[in-house]
Amino acid sequence: MPPPPSSGLPAPPNAQYPPQQQYPTYATAGSHYGQLSYPHPAPTHQQQPTLVSAPTGGSGAPPYPIVSYPSAPGTSQYGTLCSSQATPTPGAPPNQMGVSIHQYGSCQPAPTAALHSGYSVAPPSHLGPTVNGQGSTVHQQCYHRGGYVPYGPAHSGSPTHSSTGADPPHSGTPSTSAHSSPDRNQGLQYPYVANSGASAASPTSTGRIAAHSSSSSDEEEEEEEDEEAGGDTSSSSTGSASPVPNSYDSLEGGSYPDPVPPSNQTGSYGSYGYSSMPPAYQQGPASHADSSPGHAPYNPLGYNQFSQQPFPNLSQLSAALGGLSGVPELEVEALRPVNLLQERNLLPPRPLEAPEPNLSPALKKVNCSPQTFRCTLTSVPQSQALLNKARLPLGLLLHPFRDLQQLPVITSNTIVRCRSCRTYINPFVTFLDQRRWKCNLCYRVNDVPDEFMYNPVTRSYGEPHKRPEVQNATVEFIASSDYMLRPPQPSAYLFVLDVSHNAVQSGYLQYFCASLLENLDKLPGDTRTRVGFLTFDSTIHFYNLQGGLSQPQMLVVSDIDDVFIPSHDSLMVNLKESQELVKDLLTSLPVLFSQSRETHSALGPALQAALKLMSPTGGRVTVLQTQLPTLGAGALQSREDPNQRAGTKEVQHLGPATDFYKKLSLDCSGQQIGVDLFLLSSQYADLASLACISRFSAGSVFFYPSFHHAHNPAQLERFQRDLERYLTRKIGFEAVMRIRCTKGLSIHTFHGNFFVRSTDLLSLANVNPDSAFAVQMSIEDSLADSSLACFQAALLYTSSKGKRRIRVHTLCLPVVSQLSDVYAGADVQALTCLLADMAIDRSISSSLSDARDALVNAVVDLVGAYRSSVSNLQGGGLVLPAALSLFPVYILALLKQTALRTGSNTRVDERVFAMCDLKATPLPQAMRTLHPDLYRLDHLSDKGALHLNDAVVPQPPLVRLSVDALSQDGAYLMDCGPVFYLWVGRRCSHMFIRDVLGRPDYASVPPNMTHLPELDTPLSERVRAFIDWLQENRAFSSTLHVVRDDAPANSTFFQHLVEDQSEAGSSYSEFLQHVQQQVSQ
Repeated sequence: MPPPPSSGLPAPPNAQYPPQQQYPTYATAGSHYGQLSYPHPAPTHQQQPTLVSAPTGGSGAPPYPIVSYPSAPGTSQYGTLCSSQATPTPGAPPNQMGVSIHQYGSCQPAPTAALHSGYSVAPPSHLGPTVNGQGSTVHQQCYHRGGYVPYGPAHSGSPTHSSTGADPPHSGTPSTSAHSSPDRNQGLQYPYVANSGASAASPTSTGRIAAHSSSSSDEEEEEEEDEEAGGDTSSSSTGSASPVPNSYDSLEGGSYPDPVPPSNQTGSYGSYGYSSMPPAYQQGPASHADSSPGHAPYNPLGYNQFSQQPFPNLSQLSAALGGLSGVPELEVEALRPVNLLQERNLLPPRPLEAPEPNLSPALKKVNCSPQTFRCTLTSVPQSQALLNKARLPLGLLLHPFRDLQQLPVITSNTIVRCRSCRTYINPFVTFLDQRRWKCNLCYRVNDVPDEFMYNPVTRSYGEPHKRPEVQNATVEFIASSDYMLRPPQPSAYLFVLDVSHNAVQSGYLQYFCASLLENLDKLPGDTRTRVGFLTFDSTIHFYNLQGGLSQPQMLVVSDIDDVFIPSHDSLMVNLKESQELVKDLLTSLPVLFSQSRETHSALGPALQAALKLMSPTGGRVTVLQTQLPTLGAGALQSREDPNQRAGTKEVQHLGPATDFYKKLSLDCSGQQIGVDLFLLSSQYADLASLACISRFSAGSVFFYPSFHHAHNPAQLERFQRDLERYLTRKIGFEAVMRIRCTKGLSIHTFHGNFFVRSTDLLSLANVNPDSAFAVQMSIEDSLADSSLACFQAALLYTSSKGKRRIRVHTLCLPVVSQLSDVYAGADVQALTCLLADMAIDRSISSSLSDARDALVNAVVDLVGAYRSSVSNLQGGGLVLPAALSLFPVYILALLKQTALRTGSNTRVDERVFAMCDLKATPLPQAMRTLHPDLYRLDHLSDKGALHLNDAVVPQPPLVRLSVDALSQDGAYLMDCGPVFYLWVGRRCSHMFIRDVLGRPDYASVPPNMTHLPELDTPLSERVRAFIDWLQENRAFSSTLHVVRDDAPANSTFFQHLVEDQSEAGSSYSEFLQHVQQQVSQ
């Protein structure tokens, strides 16, 4: 049915998704949009940029003041996206939903007009007042299969494969390993071409119910457009007449109504997804001379407006680098030879910061923050041969959706992009004159749109080079309808809860329901936010929460072999309208299942039901599981043998036992559903198989081994803190991310949780601020003609308020031709994290021993390359440049990390979780997990202390991770990321124990102390201020354990002293001797 003519009125805030009107997901969204109109309001007065503090996102979320830049005067603002669907008329729920049944067995069919075909209601004689022997306010209804006919394609089963929007991944040609040598095991192949994600042949939806878009008035948009991503409001769109693409591959690529002139490129590239483009965007230069990197700027006669301040061209930007003379003192220090066998105390006094690229001050000022975008080599080699000679991998580490203190949000009808490679305009492009700019990735010359001539900051015309897009390396655009396949979805959250006997005994359900009740109003979203609940044991329980009911109603489906949805209208409900029913349900659930004796777990069928329930809209599924799935699809059997966990034998079962969860995850990704897994298990649960449901749907994995609410209070506290952050952190829906790089560079492997849709496009059903990604790169064409290499990541997503947004990050690095320059710019922490990702992939695809050998060879090859090519050392010694002096100890720490260590004390689930965590964790957190920071606290001084908010925050120096660096009369704080350990020596001073721990002496310190008392002593205040300062910018707060020297728990503390010998590996000195022997061979 065609929609009514647009009236410019916003859709009602509680717009639903009726199943009777459906649109194929990736096929007919364009026709749906083609029937919508986008009215243009009258021109308004130009507004000044405003600085607005967005609402806090929950515990630990910092405020996010956002600078918003309105459009130029006289240009059209965003119109209202009108919905073509009518609001469902509220009415009474179907009468059969009120039937209260406690029987899980077969039910006799009873005809009723309100029932759909295939459903039956038990006769009244089967009714009972209790469920599982407990009184409850939740009514229960039993449904069984009986000639059930699906409602439509959206619920007919798994989606079919799509022929559009999913290009095959670029495989490339495998190169010889940069770490291979005739007499050693093969190392990690840095140019190795592999794909860490799923195959690009992802199934996509066969049908999707069209979504409403709740639009605000023009006044509301002007107030809300500058809110922070994830805390913004409903969708807006421009009056663009550009066609809407029908696949996500072309979606982020954008589109123009007119074709690109053939004179400006060497060939046609098919769709905007570059399906026929060779690797690394190897398009030829533009036909005119201006497209070459070193061409002089175009300066026509009579163009005098910028005669005093000309636009810099690429050559002028490159000349500002001055070779290696920009920071000579840092350069000399980075290349200072360090003999590792003689210098043991290599740690800096403070944790390492990311090295600064050797750029001019002007480029440094506008470059992307290393917390967001980081390269393993801050000086990019100009050729693959030079990169191979350096024996180091080239890669990027991205944290694209991280929480930001300030984010420029740009509201404009024109998003300026290169017409050839589709790069977003950024601070590193070259303006040839006032009307033309040259792309810094493909060097094509583009026209400057008229609207871009207006500068909203200075409220003046003729200064495109001063626009906020060109002054900030990280910006966010409010996207137009060109970037939508359908109206933006509402925030939708489905909670899938294990309620088996094992789950009830662990006690998690009570604390989960209490936490969700407390944070219900903090869930990211707006008036359209939808929630639903699904519980399971040997059967699946749905909950009718439709507004107007007096109490929630349970609907039970016992046919787990062919799961169906008993009701399509009342299981995912508007949170605002049904909030009281949701609260009633959360209060009742722990009591309802408190006497359950059902030991089986039908996780697979529950996930199948969740997919069908969420397919119309997409959203986030949160799964809480406590045991191995035992029934239905996806049932698993225990594969762990404690006698074969490790030791000298190879670690088994690091890969999934079945592809069920991977296939289901790909189906979820095709329907824009992300699945997050909380595993609270006391026994083996085969996380290697279960984690696939989150890995390929861009979800997160949380693991709490030996969880019990009473027996393990530390895990309970961590679970509660993690859950609070999880429920309140910002979220992006139906996202895609594309990474572009300078012509000549190529991307060949991704690491993280995602689905690879094409060579450079990641599909992210959900994106959260705590997930990171890594990318391996190679150099396919020489960069000798370029002095700068640039990388750009564009994240297109729907905010929780229903706005389509594009967050763009651009990184600029110098290109160098000398090996010494490559070493001087090496980022040792980024190298370690990328090698960790590569080693984890190797351990799964090959074996753990191969991965460990490859890491050792990485150190051996680096030392050998530096000895032969740079230092020219003829004698003995183990020498590396200062910039890489910590590389061996970081690799040793990685070899002893839970993911890759040997020894029989590591459970398979714990190892697999450590692997999942390393691959999806931002660099700072990953490094604290690998190589913790150790500080001495009993000798705090004011030297270098920070004075923040009337508090003195001491800055103690770092201590080596060795027992030799510890003193029995001291107290040391170890920062492992999620956990702090405060180790107290047996001869620690009584003053520290009294003033900080509040105990009279060492013997009175309890063995399970997890909090520091707030004592009114200077030392207590400074210790607590320092710990609070360490946690200040962390997403997940850390737990604290006070460890006495003679307590059994000190073994956990000592296993993090990576420089000492342990079951997990050799000592640091033994490791260096082994490396020296290998280099000498």
